Amino acid sequence: MLFTLTTETTYDEEIKKSRFQAIAASVENEQQVKVFLEQHLDISTTHQCWAWKIGHNVRFNDDGEPSGTAGRPILATIEGNDLINTIVLVNRWYGGIKLGTGGLVRAYGGCAGQCLLLAEKIELIEKKEIYFACQFSEWAIFQYELNQQNIEYTEEYTVDGVKVQARLQLDQIEVLALKIQDVTRGREQLKIKDEDYD
Repeated sequence: MLFTLTTETTYDEEIKKSRFQAIAASVENEQQVKVFLEQHLDISTTHQCWAWKIGHNVRFNDDGEPSGTAGRPILATIEGNDLINTIVLVNRWYGGIKLGTGGLVRAYGGCAGQCLLLAEKIELIEKKEIYFACQFSEWAIFQYELNQQNIEYTEEYTVDGVKVQARLQLDQIEVLALKIQDVTRGREQLKIKDEDYD
């Protein structure tokens, strides 16, 4: 079971005169990561280390700390909490006492971990992006079906009919696929875009 965060959460602590601040949030794509990092850019910090996981993709950054002492431990806390579509940024204001590599790993990983303990989590339901086409006369049937199941969708009217894109939970895909085949008498198929997570 995978989870994501419902709200942005912050946690502060002091370790050997260095101040650490972790900020955790939910992100769905790299554009949101970029916006998050820009919003939290703080030139007063000594280091701004971060890690994120979106779907199966992960990235992390030690921002000048010794390699493997900041970004990786932050990522390990994200994965250890079964989180996905999540970013954690840990700011450090250096206080004059060196922590050593083990101390840095514990400080960055521990601060990120405390922040994620405080964060409110929600189960992430996997969704897939699908699309299909239908004739104008068939659209009312599909529109009713999509609305009944609270499925978010967009429709585009063309010369030939309606092109529909929607985001479905995995258990909704087969039902809609059969409905499309049935209503269009096999003329149209439900197609899935290869996107992993909502």
